[in-house]
Amino acid sequence: MRAWIIALVLLLTPVAASGEDAWQEGLDAYIRGDYATALLKLRPLAEQGHAGAQASLGAMYARGRGVPRDDAEAARWYRLAAEQGDAKAQNALGTMYADGEGVPQNFAEAAKWWRLAAEQGYAAAQFNLGLMYDYGEGVPEDDAEAAKWVRLAAEQGNAWAQYNLGLMYDDGLGVPRDDAEAARWFRLAAEQGHAAAQFALGVMYAIGEGVLEDDAEAAKWVRLAAEQGLAAAQFALGAMYAEGQGVPQNFAEAAKWVRLAAEQGLAEAQYNLGTMYAIGEGVPQDYVLAHMWLNLAGSAGLAGVVEARDTVAARMTPDQIAEAQRLANEWIAAHPPQ
Repeated sequence: MRAWIIALVLLLTPVAASGEDAWQEGLDAYIRGDYATALLKLRPLAEQGHAGAQASLGAMYARGRGVPRDDAEAARWYRLAAEQGDAKAQNALGTMYADGEGVPQNFAEAAKWWRLAAEQGYAAAQFNLGLMYDYGEGVPEDDAEAAKWVRLAAEQGNAWAQYNLGLMYDDGLGVPRDDAEAARWFRLAAEQGHAAAQFALGVMYAIGEGVLEDDAEAAKWVRLAAEQGLAAAQFALGAMYAEGQGVPQNFAEAAKWVRLAAEQGLAEAQYNLGTMYAIGEGVPQDYVLAHMWLNLAGSAGLAGVVEARDTVAARMTPDQIAEAQRLANEWIAAHPPQ
């Protein structure tokens, strides 16, 4: 998962005393949502070469706050600030090169600007540069360099970096494999509300890797991720309710969480939900809905699903099969691939 981090908020930089009043007035206006006043105060400073105001104006164009959204204009103002050494603008400009927004996509340029910001200690840029080394985009692939930069960001409290450093320890990429260290970094990110880290920590408690096995703790962390909408966590929580693992066994709750994951397109959840409808577990038995969900899971290429769907179809009338197919087609139309 690529997670370019860009702080599209006002980018603060110390100012000369002569512009301090206008600068502060511009910031205050932006914070309270008065973008017209913010623009009135910040644009003159930016045009006079004030790096912080240039970076802030870039953010306004990037977000379409007080001005029409214009990526090219955002990149222009970010560049002016970045060339003066503004770390936040350097990070933002690197992100625009990585995503091809306002400038042609160019990973080498992205890495160049992220490195300049990273060397100033800017955590988001350190993380982004680490990812570039991980993927080998714009720089040679180098797991050790990736871990170095990700660690620097993680030690500053960047939750995405903490989660990714946990993954590196879990897989032994750029660092020695160490389940306890993986769990430690997952926990730091999870405590900041990072959903993927919460799920990863829950899985470690479920299987006893890096921490003592504890089904209740596993369910606690998996639930936190599921409540944030992470499909894999919703599916896992459904399985925990079905098995009574860390929570009381409750098939209705299992179906509820599995359905949430299935509605997000997770094929494994669609298969399980179809099976639950087929046998009436946690939901009323309904062959039409069973066929629909199994059909959706099968269209994703999940092994063994077609056979299960055809077993259900053998108990259905032609009209029921046609209705199930219609429902599946409607679901697909309403959920185009992202």
